[in-house]
Amino acid sequence: MENIDLEKYMRPISKTFEEMQMMLQVLRSVFPIARLVDPNMFRTVSVNEGKDLHISPCHCYEIWKRDKRCQDCAAEKALKTKSQSIKLEYLGTDIYQVVAKYVEIEHNPYVLEVVYPLLETSFLHEHKDKRLMQRLIKYDHELYTDALTGAYNRRYFEDKIKENCPVGGIVAIDLDDFKLYNDIYGHDVGDSVLKKVVETICSCIRHDDYLIRYGGDEFVLVMPYIAEKDLGSKMKTIQQRVHDIQFEEYEHLHVSISIGGVIYDGKYIGQSLRQADKLMYQNKLHKDNLLDTKYHLDNQKKKNAILEMTNTRPLIVIADNDVKNREILRKNLGTAYRILEANDGEEVMQLLREHSTDIALILLDFVMPKIDGFEVLSQMRKNQWYKNIPVMMISSNDSLKDLRRAYNLGVIDYIQCPFDSLIIRRRVANIIMLYAKQRRLIKIIKSQIYEKERNNRMMVDVLSQVIEFRNVVSSLHIRHISVLTRLLLNKLMEKTDMYHLTRNDRSLIVTASALHDIGKIAIDDAILNKPGPLTKEEFEKMKQHTLIGAKMIRSLKMYEGEKLLSIAYEICRWHHERYDGHGYPDGLSGEEIPISAQVVSLADVYDALTSKRVYKDAYSHAQAITMIYNGECGVFNPLLLECLDEIQDRIKEEMDVKSQMKSDEKEMNMVAEELMLY
Repeated sequence: MENIDLEKYMRPISKTFEEMQMMLQVLRSVFPIARLVDPNMFRTVSVNEGKDLHISPCHCYEIWKRDKRCQDCAAEKALKTKSQSIKLEYLGTDIYQVVAKYVEIEHNPYVLEVVYPLLETSFLHEHKDKRLMQRLIKYDHELYTDALTGAYNRRYFEDKIKENCPVGGIVAIDLDDFKLYNDIYGHDVGDSVLKKVVETICSCIRHDDYLIRYGGDEFVLVMPYIAEKDLGSKMKTIQQRVHDIQFEEYEHLHVSISIGGVIYDGKYIGQSLRQADKLMYQNKLHKDNLLDTKYHLDNQKKKNAILEMTNTRPLIVIADNDVKNREILRKNLGTAYRILEANDGEEVMQLLREHSTDIALILLDFVMPKIDGFEVLSQMRKNQWYKNIPVMMISSNDSLKDLRRAYNLGVIDYIQCPFDSLIIRRRVANIIMLYAKQRRLIKIIKSQIYEKERNNRMMVDVLSQVIEFRNVVSSLHIRHISVLTRLLLNKLMEKTDMYHLTRNDRSLIVTASALHDIGKIAIDDAILNKPGPLTKEEFEKMKQHTLIGAKMIRSLKMYEGEKLLSIAYEICRWHHERYDGHGYPDGLSGEEIPISAQVVSLADVYDALTSKRVYKDAYSHAQAITMIYNGECGVFNPLLLECLDEIQDRIKEEMDVKSQMKSDEKEMNMVAEELMLY
């Protein structure tokens, strides 16, 4: 059998009188001597019928025929270190091994001693006895330890803490959205999250504190004798440390916990745990930011120090013209939630305008003066409030027709008067929790979409800059093309819906615009960077960059069918086509030219005119606009020329690098939001 690391498994044993009596009986059936010792008095102790302890008049050292305490007493050392001590003792010519282990009986310290002779004929037995002792130690450890996290388990709480919990702090801890971690990243990552959270919490607590895995993602922290003033700061530290956890392989994975705690006075452990659990769930209901917690002493509740979070409780609107109904609901919900009341539909609308970002739930009656509940629901849909603010209908009206109408308008639940207190509290809590989880899930997915979009654009920008570097063109050319393309597309969507471009489509066109001249990588440097006009032969070679770029895009067979590459192909091949058919390479005209290529073509011409090149100086904005309108650079879609005219004032502002970055970030966020709708 493998050797057992005693240090790892030797947390002090805590027993009741009855448990210790049973343990001594088992040990005495194996070892010649098994006894309890009080090292402070140097006397042996016996357990009387599992009810109390009796101090023997005999000293513990008398077994060794001595009249004074042993030198290097094993029991004294075990008591001092609160661990295990082993030594050899001599009695005449015989040798004995003494194993002394620190134990607690009803929270009082003692030492359990096992003594056996080391005789030549008993070496085998001595070896087996050691193995048995190690098995007992390991069994005790495994019995009360959570196999995954190393924290104490629920059985330890039931067997050791529940009936003998010391006064001090009782803290309830719950991982927020743990199921999401398993669903999104897999159970292996979920296990890693649990282990990392336990490791982090253990680094914040004392050696004598007990962290217990109470359920799947629920923990109880017992902090004996902690001062009231220290419990709040300790909880805040734990919450912040867990919030700061980072996972290198999953940079989007951000862990948070909800936490609530009380000071236990030694009387009602169940009540204290329920109070801590209640406070933890109040913490969970409003989790957008790390809570700034504070403590106060409540003299009306046995002077327990309770974590107060009144300013962070979810906000509920109760809308009913029946004052009695509002009063009943307020009494049932007011301790756990902040309440705003409305007597009619107009007051509801005013509260929505003032508090739409804070409201967690609306309890809405069908029948109200001025504006009824159905009109409120219609207005909420019109203003998109219904997406983030759940509505529960409350009414004595049980008309099936009205219920169907309410659900069609977006109602999430319905409760009929008169109200049952327990049911209303549970259903309100469930709806708020559901929407809170939905918001956090959307935030996680949106963050991943945004980061993916950002990385895609960054890689395209890097690639396109390589091409422009060969062309001795300003490094801002690609960014200018992107900005102009975005402005033109957005204005185009305001003026017409004939092109049916979603926000994601427009984002892909902006991204792909950076690749418009990728084919120039195959053009001779002497032609690309010639300081004067190109000859007819050179211009024919230059025109080949459109076909080369399209061929490069089409050759990426592994990404065939991807929308980004389809758009990039259109732009690369046809961004030099003109609306009247006099462009190249294919002589397309009008709407034969994909709108993506039309927009990038106009953006490319404008930036080429207003930028300095090796063969010319930069034209002013006014000169460039005039030249484009006069057809000096070819004929463009008249609708796009109108768009260019209407965005003139924004072009200079948007060309600023910082402004471009802000616009890009805003655009990618909107793309992420739109993709979330699919």
